[in-house]
Amino acid sequence: MIDAPRVHVIGAGLAGLSAAVRLAEAGIAVTLHEAAGHAGGRCRSYDDDVLGRRIDNGNHLLLSGNHAALAFLETIGASGTLAGPERAEFRFVDLDAGIEWTLKPDRGAVPWSIFCSHRRVPGTRARDYLGAWRLARAGRGTTIGECIKTDGQLWRRFWRPLIVSILNTEPAEASAELMWAVVRETFGKGAAACRPLIAREGLSESFVDPALAYLQLHGAEVRFGDRLRELKIEGNRVTAIAAGDEIELGPADSVILAVPAAAAARLLPGTTAPDRFQAIVNGHFVLPPEAVTTGFSGFVGVVGGTAEWLFRRGDVVSITVSAADALAAGSDDTIASALWADIRRILGLGEAPMGPFRIIREKRATFAQTPDQVALRPPAATACANLWLAGDWTDTGLPATIEGTIRSGRKAAELALNVNNIAP
Repeated sequence: MIDAPRVHVIGAGLAGLSAAVRLAEAGIAVTLHEAAGHAGGRCRSYDDDVLGRRIDNGNHLLLSGNHAALAFLETIGASGTLAGPERAEFRFVDLDAGIEWTLKPDRGAVPWSIFCSHRRVPGTRARDYLGAWRLARAGRGTTIGECIKTDGQLWRRFWRPLIVSILNTEPAEASAELMWAVVRETFGKGAAACRPLIAREGLSESFVDPALAYLQLHGAEVRFGDRLRELKIEGNRVTAIAAGDEIELGPADSVILAVPAAAAARLLPGTTAPDRFQAIVNGHFVLPPEAVTTGFSGFVGVVGGTAEWLFRRGDVVSITVSAADALAAGSDDTIASALWADIRRILGLGEAPMGPFRIIREKRATFAQTPDQVALRPPAATACANLWLAGDWTDTGLPATIEGTIRSGRKAAELALNVNNIAP
């Protein structure tokens, strides 16, 4: 009698959770191995003892056109955990100029609003927007700086904050191909595909806890504190994995390696992977009691400050700085002072003193999404017939975002499902 196939998913970040959920949905036996004591990787929530609040380790904004992420949430029963405006709109503030505006994308794919001065980004002309179409023709080796004019108010007040937050790379040097992939699936389809969404309670409450509950319900085995030490390979197959215990794989068993790029390169010598990374800095601040009813809720794009985006949930304000290698080198106090200066100006807090704060540096938040690094992304398939890769650093065709990460896990799972004796 042949044992039922089992897939060992290594890593319980979003890529691993996505792969495990898809396999469990198909009725495949799954063991999820995670070195840490928790799931979610860089996308999770935790109780912070300094703030006395539950916070996300980073800020993440989704768009309604992120169909893989939304399908994942639907599968795990978490569709109702996101919040956002009823229609697509993005509020911006220019701290240098002291002005605010709200960008409202057109309902259809054709951006007719650029011909209406009151609908455009302040200080821009209709013809300023035409250069964006060069992104559609960009090849794999093209930078954004070769497609879009990197000066003027459209760049400063729209393209630059948008690009740096999506690609976490100095915008002019970033991959035009990756940026176009995002534009094509969201802004390029009109308002219905670019309504902004954030986790109502927290990232874990939306993406992690419901996924773990789904896996438990479907009989998956989840092992925390179970670090993979070695993949044993004979011929073109993985025959055993050495984690907490050494596990021999049956003839129909397989492995999905959903770990960071450096770990994958160590475990699977010869793996080509991006090797330059960029930092993201997140600051979380508890507002003073008198400021809790001041300003707004939700999020705002920031121009002319240290950060690109500010998020507010209750009495906690969280602020994000992407492509932040230089900022990340500073002390917590130095970073907090710069970010609090932005917060006071945005929320109109005057000289309000800074209260409890938490600075979180992710020094290797994503790979540097430049054309040369994009070229190093490996496909999901490997030389081993029963081993696949997943992660935001693999060749998803998308940037290293939640959407790209979830697609990578699902793609690896689909490849595993298509192997002989494993298809459901």
